[in-house]
Formats: sequence, structure tokens, C-alpha cells
Amino acid sequence: MGNERLKMMILAALFAALMGVGAQIIIPVPPVPFTAQTLVLPLMAIILGKRYGTLAAVLYVLLGTIGIPVFAGMKAGLGIIFGPTGGFILSYIPAAFLIGWIFEKGGGRTAAAVAATVVGAMFILLAGTVWLKYMGSLPWSGAFAGGMLPFIIPDLIKAGFAAVVGVLVRNRLASARLLPAALR
Repeated sequence: MGNERLKMMILAALFAALMGVGAQIIIPVPPVPFTAQTLVLPLMAIILGKRYGTLAAVLYVLLGTIGIPVFAGMKAGLGIIFGPTGGFILSYIPAAFLIGWIFEKGGGRTAAAVAATVVGAMFILLAGTVWLKYMGSLPWSGAFAGGMLPFIIPDLIKAGFAAVVGVLVRNRLASARLLPAALR
């Protein structure tokens, strides 16, 4: 039992690191850049489940908040969290839980994974856009145009890809008995 918990905590830390790597894969589009974080996040929530997927998201946000440069462009700190794009970053925590929860409630099927990742992607975009509007002092039209509209199609594609790959990886890990019994 203790070994399974330790194994999952290590996987959560690994996925937090992968989030940091994904943040550095950037297509710079002001005010919010395209990054691979929104591909890693649903993958980790599907593979690790709601509990450890959320732990990985919390760890990622905490690392960046305390000054480790894991956010896009090797940035970190409270200035990023309380800046215009901070809402996207903070939304990763509830989004990871939401994706994992929907997936688990859906019985771990691919259709549940697709639904979960799409809902998670839309949650991130909505939360981030609302934050962008207020923290960036933008009108709703500007926040929507800069924080949501350009990301809808790419994020839906990433969500579908993450759902299919996440279920495949999770099933392989489960069949190899590399996931705790509760996640199999």
C-alpha cells in the first residue's frame, strides 16, 4: 500500500515536471501564448486520476509560484499568478480534478475521457478568460478575442488527442500493474 502511494506521488511529480516542459513549448500570441500545457494536463488527469492528477497540478502551480521558472517563457512568481494569464494557470488545479472525476464517473471509457477533456479544456478557457478580462483590464470582447477564441479549436484537438492517448497509456500501465488497484 505504501509503495503504491509513493509510486503515485512520484508520477505526480513527474507530470508536474512535464507541465513545466510543456509550458516551454510556445507559440507566442499576445496576450496568452499557445503552449503544450493544455495537452499535458488532460493526459495527467486521465492517467493519474482525479486525486493524483490534481496533486500534480497543485505541485506545478506551487513550483511556479515560489519562483521556479516552470511557467511559459521560463517565468515564475506571484507576478505571473496575479497577472493577466494567472487565471489560466490557476484553473489547471480544478480542471485536473474535474477531468479525473468525469473520467472516473464515466467508468474509464474513451468516450468518458473525451467528454472529460473537452469539459476541462472549456473550463480552463472560461476561467482564464474571465481572469484575463479583470486582471488585464480588458473589455469582454477583448478578453474573449485574446483569451478564448484563438484557443478553442486547438484545445479541442489537444483534448481529443489527450483523451485517446491517456486511456491507452492508463490501460497499458494498469495491465502491467504499474497503477494502484484503485486506478485499474
